Amino acid sequence: MPGTERHWRPGYPLDLARTLIPLRRGPADPAYRTGGDGSIWRASRTPDGPGTLRLTARAGEVAAKAWGPGADWLLDRVPALLGAEDDPSGLVLPQGPLREAQRVHAGVRLGRTGLVLESLVPAILEQKVTTDEAYRAWRTLLRDFGTPAPGPAEGMRVAPSAREWARIPSWEWHRAGVDPKRSATVMRAVRLAPRLEEASALGHADALARLTAVPGIGLWTAAETLQRSNGDPDAVSVGDYHLPNLVGWALAGRPRSTDEQMLDLLAPYAGHRHRVCRLIALTCPHAPRYGPRLAPNDHRRR
Repeated sequence: MPGTERHWRPGYPLDLARTLIPLRRGPADPAYRTGGDGSIWRASRTPDGPGTLRLTARAGEVAAKAWGPGADWLLDRVPALLGAEDDPSGLVLPQGPLREAQRVHAGVRLGRTGLVLESLVPAILEQKVTTDEAYRAWRTLLRDFGTPAPGPAEGMRVAPSAREWARIPSWEWHRAGVDPKRSATVMRAVRLAPRLEEASALGHADALARLTAVPGIGLWTAAETLQRSNGDPDAVSVGDYHLPNLVGWALAGRPRSTDEQMLDLLAPYAGHRHRVCRLIALTCPHAPRYGPRLAPNDHRRR
């Protein structure tokens, strides 16, 4: 199948791999693939239909090729996906490790997909479970209910549409390892998909309110979604299992922190709190671990 091509030259340094890595849901994500030539492939369900996008960066230029009904939609939004609408200049850091991290990782941008449901469903699957459990559920559901990705991306899958998510029977969620609470939250979200997709064009506060109005979608899930769909630089993942300790260790040398303490430490960076968290995650050592790790659950045996 012939694809449609576009070449685009960003007016800033671009680290393609690190900019896009938040969109990958585990190393075997059926909707995300890294090629041996450094290319990155994504399969998405756009408002125009399924599409596959391949991106390659060479000598300061991005070569994009897309296939399927959603090809033009994906190509039109390549600059936004790669951070053209992101403005990191508003974050002025004092001398120290974080400022050095900002310099070293100047090519890492906060991109926006413009697709809310694409990031919301996997974020719901990641609620209060280990990443391995969530990634396994995502793989299983895309394999069994997704659409083959258009073009030459053999084995890749496009996530189900809102209607297709809603038609998955309860026993298939159970077989994928998703408990009834998370599957019910997905069902509520997909029934409101048109309203939730509108959040991609809203500001931080309004988008957050739109998502958290759905029962089962809290601050953590909304932030994880808006970081990807909107490229929101201020969406902090409040309620994360590891983030408060990571931020507390990096900014205060404190091995254990609460959400409230983390937010106090991030307050001077209002408007860029997620950006600061991203810099910390890229460069700072992990806080010392205390107590047992989060244990996986196998909901398929219940």
